[in-house]
Amino acid sequence: MNREKRRKLLDKTMAWFMRLSMAGSAVILALILGIIIWRGLPGLSLELITKPPEGSFYLGGGGGVLNAILGSLYLALGGTLLAALLAVPVVLFIHTYAGKSRLATWLRLTLDVMWGIPSIVYGAFGFSLMILVGLRASLLAGIITLAFVVLPILARTFDEVLMLVPKELRESTLSLGTTRFEMLGMLLRQTLPGLVTALLLAFGRAIGDGASVLFTAGYTDRIPESLFEPVASLPLAIFFQLSAPFKEVQARAYASALILTVMILGISLLAQVISRRLGRNVIR
Repeated sequence: MNREKRRKLLDKTMAWFMRLSMAGSAVILALILGIIIWRGLPGLSLELITKPPEGSFYLGGGGGVLNAILGSLYLALGGTLLAALLAVPVVLFIHTYAGKSRLATWLRLTLDVMWGIPSIVYGAFGFSLMILVGLRASLLAGIITLAFVVLPILARTFDEVLMLVPKELRESTLSLGTTRFEMLGMLLRQTLPGLVTALLLAFGRAIGDGASVLFTAGYTDRIPESLFEPVASLPLAIFFQLSAPFKEVQARAYASALILTVMILGISLLAQVISRRLGRNVIR
């Protein structure tokens, strides 16, 4: 077999391998969604979404998981915004001042290591930090811990987006006499779709995380009225309901899982739509 035939054979083999991988991923996603929908729909009701738990909720009584839905939104929104306040300036510094220096390399390595740390470790770190400063389990403690979890995700995603900015666009901007600080405005406008996508992906990661807030945010059946009160979250609500020995409560656990899945899917679809609409005027 000559070289040309080997190349064509390799090309077809890899193409089929990628098709099989895509099909396998689609099948796994369909199985997950199918099981969650099948087990979750029977326990789904308007009361589950619109009411907080009543006293006998975990024994099969009335009420819902409104406290956990709002709590997850509070935690994810606060953690994502706090992470953005730290991640965006760091990434912009890398691309405007650090360049290809050793400092930029170490910053990216640090973010990669942080990305690989399990969220339960961040939870343990947040719990130790709470004890050190005398802070109780609360919405504020959960937000701070979640910010550490999504910080590397947000930063590295935004970093990859900035790498796609054409080198010629940077050089032409500097050639007009602008400073590196003034170039930040151009970079933000150019990468706005990617930044919004990174924020939404980080938000989706935060809303589904339960390990990091297990010891830091606490859990309560009430809707928090301040940052210093404990707060519930959907992942923990699902865990506590599945741990109950009552079938009615377990059915509501799968319904809660369905609610969480729909929220994450909605965030992912929203990220795609916003990225496409904002990316119309981006120079490629």
